[in-house]
Amino acid sequence: MNLSELKREIQSFKISSKEELESFRIHFLGSKGIIKQKYAELKTVPNLQKKEFGQEINLLRKLAEERHDLLKPQLSKTAFPKTEQIDLSMPGNPINIGSHHPLSIVRKEIIELFSTIGFNVSEGPEIEDDWHNFSALNFPKEHPARDMQDTFFINKSADEIALRTHTSSVQVRVMENSSPPIRTISPGRVYRNEAISARAHCFFHQVEGLYIDKGVSFADLKQTLLYFAQELFGSKTKIRLRPSYFPFTEPSAEVDISCTICSAKGCSVCKYTGWLEILGCGMVDPNVLDSCGIDSNVFSGFAFGMGIERIAQLKYKVSDLRFYSENDIRFLDQFKSAL
Repeated sequence: MNLSELKREIQSFKISSKEELESFRIHFLGSKGIIKQKYAELKTVPNLQKKEFGQEINLLRKLAEERHDLLKPQLSKTAFPKTEQIDLSMPGNPINIGSHHPLSIVRKEIIELFSTIGFNVSEGPEIEDDWHNFSALNFPKEHPARDMQDTFFINKSADEIALRTHTSSVQVRVMENSSPPIRTISPGRVYRNEAISARAHCFFHQVEGLYIDKGVSFADLKQTLLYFAQELFGSKTKIRLRPSYFPFTEPSAEVDISCTICSAKGCSVCKYTGWLEILGCGMVDPNVLDSCGIDSNVFSGFAFGMGIERIAQLKYKVSDLRFYSENDIRFLDQFKSAL
């Protein structure tokens, strides 16, 4: 086939799909295509005709390339329905930014507040033996105070392995392995065998604090808790301590803050008392100090404990404890502004 016939073939080649366009490319422009073959025929052409023959092949190759390049973008556009065409000049789809869990936000804030006054962070296992969870904290065997804790027991052997009911067990480990002065907080998850409702759950989160040194008094405890309450809930917040009972502290107290909803004037949240309970506290019982190897005749200390869920409820006005563990995006999205 001479070059004129090849030119007509290129112009008349039917191309209406991507497959036909690829066949056209292979047939004329491929490594074993017709144009390559024509270049190979130059060897057999007389010298006087080589220049003219080579120019004609170049024009033929250019014609094939131009037709290929002209049709390629047109066929690419028709390869997809109009509804699926992508405009690369448009901005991309926005990426939804996640949020921290409200309990993580409050936990971090509590840790930072106590860190500014010298408290470090201690952590311990969630599965504990009887000594660290009960006995070292002044819960003798068969003592009625053990009924205060609805425990998930794993092994009812002599050691009574169980899920910890409070992070006080971490404080026991700190006292056993450290010498005063001790100033630490113990955040973590704890477990109670309770029915799940809007006001209770089988697991929740605590932050417990411990300070032991020479001459530590109840006045130190009160001032520490006043600082905490005013930093977290506002400088106008007041606190009230009511006598209470905990096996590991003596004397013991419940701590209330002036209601942040009604400014202590009385509302349905505070049951019209103007006060909201936030934590328990007290002076460390001398028996606990002695059990952990600290001389109670030389050292004294205070301890306190609070539920992070309770603090988050007051801070964010959350009405149901179950919201914290349901992973509902609608609930969690409300806390993006708290990042």
